[in-house]
Amino acid sequence: MVIVSGEEAAFAARHGDGGEDVGHLVEQHLTWETSNLSSIRRTVTAARENARSIREVISLEVWEAINELYLWLGSDDAHDAYITTRYAFYKRIRSGVRLVAGLLRSTMLHEAPLNFIWLGMLLERGGQTARVLDVHHHVLTERERTHEVAEAALWLAVLRACSGMEPFLKRRHGAITGDAVTAFLLFDVAFPQSVIYCVREARRRFAVIRPPGEPDLPGFATMTRLSMLDGWITSSAPTRAAANVHAYCTHVVQELQAICAGLGAELFGYAPVVVAESPQ
Repeated sequence: MVIVSGEEAAFAARHGDGGEDVGHLVEQHLTWETSNLSSIRRTVTAARENARSIREVISLEVWEAINELYLWLGSDDAHDAYITTRYAFYKRIRSGVRLVAGLLRSTMLHEAPLNFIWLGMLLERGGQTARVLDVHHHVLTERERTHEVAEAALWLAVLRACSGMEPFLKRRHGAITGDAVTAFLLFDVAFPQSVIYCVREARRRFAVIRPPGEPDLPGFATMTRLSMLDGWITSSAPTRAAANVHAYCTHVVQELQAICAGLGAELFGYAPVVVAESPQ
């Protein structure tokens, strides 16, 4: 989980290998640590601050849902739930985040502001799916093989981490294998958390914001890069990805990071972030 969130170096610097208490330290780091930009507490706080700064753009319902989640997470009730009923604690957060996502699409005008918000969500979601698949695929394929039922249970856990277990089972009948799960999470065009869906829909949303093929408009380089990634994924056969899942997912993650950096630099004037080249 620490590797998926990109916090391996920061966690090691703070806690070493964690020792026997590693599970507790990981949950603390990913849930409450305010110096961790990926922690639940830090991201909910940032979401609330962003929402406050564009209060005139988002709907009242969206603002209330974000603010309610923020206030609950800082309450004694949330800390008590974390200690006593950990599953219910995380379920409450998931429900709150999904409520915000639903309210965004159902209560805001479907114009540029919503397209920007949804573009960011799609880029983040696609990168997260690639990260989850990359790390878990490496762990599960490198470990000593066990009974096929146990293997299936582990791959189902990967699907659950991406909210994809039920869609996968509805889509596919037969043995639950690593190749099948990989193909689903990367290439199923109807699953809204698959990499291909997120990249394709992100490109469509960005094309609404700034039409492609107009180099004089801000964002041309980013649109070009996003279109190239979309074409690369679309033309990739599942067998190609299965041959080297790590290289494939690494390329996706790094390209999405570069696209996010490009959006910030071209459209908002943020300093560009240098992203290392990924293996092809």
